[in-house]
Amino acid sequence: MKKRSMAALTAILVVVPLVAAAPGQRVRAAEPGPGDPARSAESALVRGVDLDTVTIPELQARMDRGSLSSLRLTLAYLRRIKAVDPKINAVLRTSPTALGQAVASDLRHRLGKSRGPLDGIPVLLKDNVNTRDMPTTAGSLALAGRPPAADADLVKKLRAAGAVILGKANLSEWANFRAAKPTSGWSAVGGQTNNPYVLDRNPCGSSSGSAAALAASLAQVAIGTETDGSIVCPAGMNGVVGLKPSLGVVSQSGVVPISAEQDTAGPMARNVTDTALTLAVLSGRDTVREGDAPSLTDAAGGAGTLRGKRIGLWRLPSLGAEVDALMTRTAERLGAAGAEVVEVSLPYQERLAELEFPALLSEFHRDIDAYLATREGPRNLAGLIEFNRTHPQEQSCFAGQELFEQALAAPPTTDPEYRAMRAELTDLSRRSIDEVMTEHGLDAIASPANPPAWTTDCARGDNDVIPSSTPAAVAGYPSLSVPAGFVGELPVGLLLMAGDRQDAELLSLGGAVEQRLNAWRAPGYLPTTPSGTSH
Repeated sequence: MKKRSMAALTAILVVVPLVAAAPGQRVRAAEPGPGDPARSAESALVRGVDLDTVTIPELQARMDRGSLSSLRLTLAYLRRIKAVDPKINAVLRTSPTALGQAVASDLRHRLGKSRGPLDGIPVLLKDNVNTRDMPTTAGSLALAGRPPAADADLVKKLRAAGAVILGKANLSEWANFRAAKPTSGWSAVGGQTNNPYVLDRNPCGSSSGSAAALAASLAQVAIGTETDGSIVCPAGMNGVVGLKPSLGVVSQSGVVPISAEQDTAGPMARNVTDTALTLAVLSGRDTVREGDAPSLTDAAGGAGTLRGKRIGLWRLPSLGAEVDALMTRTAERLGAAGAEVVEVSLPYQERLAELEFPALLSEFHRDIDAYLATREGPRNLAGLIEFNRTHPQEQSCFAGQELFEQALAAPPTTDPEYRAMRAELTDLSRRSIDEVMTEHGLDAIASPANPPAWTTDCARGDNDVIPSSTPAAVAGYPSLSVPAGFVGELPVGLLLMAGDRQDAELLSLGGAVEQRLNAWRAPGYLPTTPSGTSH
């Protein structure tokens, strides 16, 4: 064992100067231009493994046979970050300990002491998830100093499972809860993340770096966070899979908050199998319900069947005629596979839209004050507002911090009016899903996860009125985005939602949908769409 350890450590000393970023710095290197896809494709291959399409079980089988090591896999991802990330700007920093983590995993595999499916698998974390050995900034210069004192609970679970924490992904600053007209994918710390399919298009939502990095095959899985739409919209818009788990399935301890009533971290991957396996680790258990609920491992083990499933289609024609036509084609394909698709409309949506934002303002003030008290820098929301006023770099894309200012003036969460708002929100959002599923005997409700990506424009801000994520987000129910197809060169996801703690059932159904639609394709890194038009 000592000889093996010394050999592995020697290998690290040889290769670290070649591939690893300096601690806390972004990797930069010469990389292929948009007209040179061959080099990008070549860098996605390692020992005959196509990083674009390989699953965690396939990687583990190779590691068990000895034909692949975690060290080689981690090196491949680090090299790919150097080659590809300059195009999309998704990875803030790589971990200075990533290769050491990979070597430790290889030793466990050789000794027959693997810790499970994620042992040796490289994972990127959204940079609002605390890590003791890397900065956690939420994209803001206000938190860009010393790292947090401890890992977030979910990071502790990943480390205990043997996952290689590869680095941190860029995000929309403060998870898009700062300005009235923000630009998704931009932060003062990381700059602008681009959509890998068309580089002048937006990656959507606050987990933008996590989704864009996965689309470009810069990690095997990634962790995102969502309050309303910030996992499922980036997943849809970047052509990957993203699960917003049921509220409480994944611990939020050590994650920069917006609202304890809606926030959850969740897994993102290029396939449903990897998403389910990652949720099993993040949740700390194989199922999210008691009794005879299907296990997450079963959901990861193979796609379920669509035969006999009833799916409600919530069309949302406001997302455009091209998306609506894609939903029609999707319904036809699911029907041909044996599912029964019925059109539905979710009630209470106007009232949810009226109530959600005022409630989030009160919750953000409470929760961000509690988080900032644990970190160096501004100690509360008032201090954060003053920091932004006095640091011009925080205003380099958009100057506004209207949401911060409104939250500072919002009623406290002890206020009876706030409590009534949140109670009504919880009731109506759950009823909007439960009543429709019961009335039509549904296994899930489906809707478009996103429109085609809009052009990124700091002056204009986002063009992102996307109502499909709200019912499950407010209710605390699970929702899952899987690739549905394309509008031109731009991916569109199918959002599936189900009842409370039906995460495993939803993943199993999502695997069957993914298999039937078979809609994923690698990004082309086009500089713009051929027509140059914007959405």
